[in-house]
Amino acid sequence: MPSITWDVRDGIAVVTLDTAGSSVNVISQSVKDEVYAMLTALERDARVRAVGFFSGKKDNFIAGADIEEFVTLKTPEEAEHLSRDGQAMLDRVAAFPKPIAVGIHGSCLGGGLEFALACHYRIATDHPKTQLGLPEIQLGILPGAGGCQRLPRLIGARAALDIILAGKSERAPKAFRLGIVDELVPPSILQDVTVAAARRLADRGPMRRKRTGGLLGLLLDGNPLGRALVFRTAKKQVLAQTKGNYPAPLAALEAVRHGLSRGLRAGLQREAQLFGQLAVSDVSRKLVQIFFATTALKKDLGVANAPGPAEVRRLAVVGSGFMGSGIAGTAVVQAGVDVRMKDADLPRVAKGIAAAQAIVDERLARRRLTRHEHARLVALLSGGTDYAGFGAAELVIEAVFEELTVKQQVLKECEAALPARAVFATNTSTIPIARIAEAARRPEQVIGMHFFSPVARMPLLEVIPSSRTAPQAVSTAVAFGRRMGKTAIVVQDAPGFWVNRILGPYMNEAAHLLVAGVGPADIDRAMVQFGFPVGPITLLDEVGLDVAQHAGEVLHTAFGERRAPPPALAALVKDGRLGRKTGKGFFVYTKGKKGGVDPAIYPLLGVQPNGGIPGAEIVQRLTCAMLNEAARAVGEGVVRNPRDGDIGAIFGFGFPPFRGGPLRYLDDLGADRVYADLQRLAERLGPRFAPCEVVVEQARARTRFYS
Repeated sequence: MPSITWDVRDGIAVVTLDTAGSSVNVISQSVKDEVYAMLTALERDARVRAVGFFSGKKDNFIAGADIEEFVTLKTPEEAEHLSRDGQAMLDRVAAFPKPIAVGIHGSCLGGGLEFALACHYRIATDHPKTQLGLPEIQLGILPGAGGCQRLPRLIGARAALDIILAGKSERAPKAFRLGIVDELVPPSILQDVTVAAARRLADRGPMRRKRTGGLLGLLLDGNPLGRALVFRTAKKQVLAQTKGNYPAPLAALEAVRHGLSRGLRAGLQREAQLFGQLAVSDVSRKLVQIFFATTALKKDLGVANAPGPAEVRRLAVVGSGFMGSGIAGTAVVQAGVDVRMKDADLPRVAKGIAAAQAIVDERLARRRLTRHEHARLVALLSGGTDYAGFGAAELVIEAVFEELTVKQQVLKECEAALPARAVFATNTSTIPIARIAEAARRPEQVIGMHFFSPVARMPLLEVIPSSRTAPQAVSTAVAFGRRMGKTAIVVQDAPGFWVNRILGPYMNEAAHLLVAGVGPADIDRAMVQFGFPVGPITLLDEVGLDVAQHAGEVLHTAFGERRAPPPALAALVKDGRLGRKTGKGFFVYTKGKKGGVDPAIYPLLGVQPNGGIPGAEIVQRLTCAMLNEAARAVGEGVVRNPRDGDIGAIFGFGFPPFRGGPLRYLDDLGADRVYADLQRLAERLGPRFAPCEVVVEQARARTRFYS
């Protein structure tokens, strides 16, 4: 069955791309072949004066290139050929003697946008699901089918680099303002307007485009000196953000610069060369693996042979503090559900609703919502001091104080107000779900949903069933987490679950370094250079030293002396140094902005910074502590598979994506090397570094987590 079909209506060929057997359109080799055949046929057809091109998919124009074909590439030459092949097809589109107007609805990404850029006129719907972008950087590559050449020529280098280097997607109104699309219309008239535009192009020829960017754009994009400044600034920003760990942004910058300085042909050639180098790089391989892992998780309900999830139309949230309001606001924005909040008194409820609404307000400020959509979503938020409205909820999430008796009491009260079918989820980071469920009349409906702070921005959700949780409760929690925009992993009901379990030794070892006299900034610098978004000391300040202390005590109780935190840290908590939320921790904070290290911490820690440990040793100690615990936790079945473990570490606390996650990183290093490093550290620093059984066995048998 062909993917591309068309019929001729009054001189206009109305072409539809609808890939058989797929929910989205992708540009595969077979689709490229059909594009060539279509263009040849339409060029020869004397009836055809112009073309209107559309997607037959719901809410999708073209999602991009076929990634399955991409991963088969083995050499830079193969990858460069693939790029040149895509460029040649789009050159044929751009040079087609009859005008092509493209009507875009839904996601228009990567190769999809490159295709649209090669067409002669672009019309997009004003629907929220219409997004245009070049996300290739997120896969460790660059737009290789002409995107690095055509987009800068269309909207200027500054605006194009902003999209290309960040792998950004823009909603259609923004794309229209930038000049990426020529018209913006409601979905209902997309085809009619596009066909009319194609006919107008056939009658009158190409339309003159209004230049975007204003005077500043003219000064920076319109002359070599201005462009040189743009490229210098962009390179500086890229290096500051990536620390040189991700080669794709610099390569994309070079492809754009080369094309604008030497012409389109030379630019396309350089673009293909750089694509070829990037596509087979280790960094790209790791990022593509993450892409496939997250794609698989979107289809995974978290339990084998699970019944379909219950539909959640109304969510109840108990606790309107920072986490509760974050959950409520995110649920409204992402899932569009009715949310009822509950807390002990009305001022707290009002504060929580205001904080939840702020998440909706932010979307409006960023023009991600219309005023009508904003008003509709805000109206979904309500709250009170009792359980009124809970009887209609399919799911309740409690986010109250991290105390077992408090959570059990909330559970009892909720069960009395909820329908029997409703799922009760606890947002706990340390308390076993089974302990909370001991107070339940319906323990099969009790589950953990561990969100990360801040909820609106952190992408991970840990779903934690107890041994008594029903399979449908698991699938319901996973499915709703996905509706909230989260990547959900199902983890065992064990102390620390997954993320805190493996993060704990990392943070503990950072504390050991502190009390050995290593400066906080030195520790952070080493780990940021390794690839973490922030260092562990900054992370302690962000999480809150009191929260970290409590989690550390829980894990110490569960796992014994190997998880004992240095006692000196308690002195900072006693001094009221809780981190950013109190304006002081290891660092000082002025009006919410992080400053330097506060020298007052050193007397509290009983040390003075000596700067005696090199960055490589800092990295080794912190990473070995984490890798050892990750391997141990996998051996205990805390996560279902290494894939979930790596995704949890990457999305939960920012383990460097280009390293693939802690388990892939351990594989890359080799268990024998990790075992040897742990042995040496254990001899020098004590049994907390003793290699776990999984590392010992993998080193002996030369096995890996991934085949």
